[in-house]
Amino acid sequence: MALRAARALAPRAQQAAARRSMATEKEIAMRIASTKNIRKITSSMKMVSAAKLKGDQNRLAAAKQFAAWTAVLDEPATPLEELEGTAGLADHSVVVAISSDKGLCGGVHSAVARGLRTINARLKEENKTMNVIAVGEKGRSQLRRMVPDSLTTALTNIPPPYNFGYASTVAQMALDTEPEKTGAIAVVYNKFVSAIAYSPTLKTIAPFVLEGDDVTLTAYDADDDVLRGLREYYLATEIFYGMMEGATSEQSSRMQAMENATKNAGELIDKLTLIYNRARQARITTELIEIISGASALE
Repeated sequence: MALRAARALAPRAQQAAARRSMATEKEIAMRIASTKNIRKITSSMKMVSAAKLKGDQNRLAAAKQFAAWTAVLDEPATPLEELEGTAGLADHSVVVAISSDKGLCGGVHSAVARGLRTINARLKEENKTMNVIAVGEKGRSQLRRMVPDSLTTALTNIPPPYNFGYASTVAQMALDTEPEKTGAIAVVYNKFVSAIAYSPTLKTIAPFVLEGDDVTLTAYDADDDVLRGLREYYLATEIFYGMMEGATSEQSSRMQAMENATKNAGELIDKLTLIYNRARQARITTELIEIISGASALE
């Protein structure tokens, strides 16, 4: 008895499952409407990012002039893809990773985190260590997974646009991180290349030598305190410049990501519209066949 009942219910269950697997016209129409709303949002975000990008580019141009004096003190920054070895980092270094608190900007934060993971692996091969200071929540969350043993401090919830005061705070944190062990201090950030490209970059800031045969800035008659203050200002300037480069790269990446999202939403709407029209045509055809069959049966 139970077996016969189960056999009788099986076709009905299969039909119900088939109905559930196929979206109805109403469900497709609702999905089209929601995708259109998403396209409006992403299109608006793209325009907002384009407007903010112009402001960030102006601030970056000013920051380049502000940091131009640092070029005479050390080697230029190196793109991470061209990095060889450990880029002159000492046995123990402090690395400042610059990101931000906001997402929806492609892989701009992941590029910094992956670059630091590679540097950390190379340092371990040479029995070297580093302390990482993360600037921005997105960088902190990724670095906590990639280099958990090296991440020591994070500075989050910084309202944009960044200013020199924030950079000075980060510089002081870097200088106060195990100063008796720390050699070079490095800054990792995304360098703005164009509206559609950026390059993860590392800038190494070697300590000034105050004693011995390799004394730094021998052409100047300055006290040790003055040189220490100069190094702090030098570090803060490089961090500020990295923040401006990173902010501009983030906005350009967000603009590109929102443009791609808007394009994908449009393609999805076209596909869903085609599916909706096919389902509607199939329903109309079925209804016509039923009407004609009914009329034929009455004859």
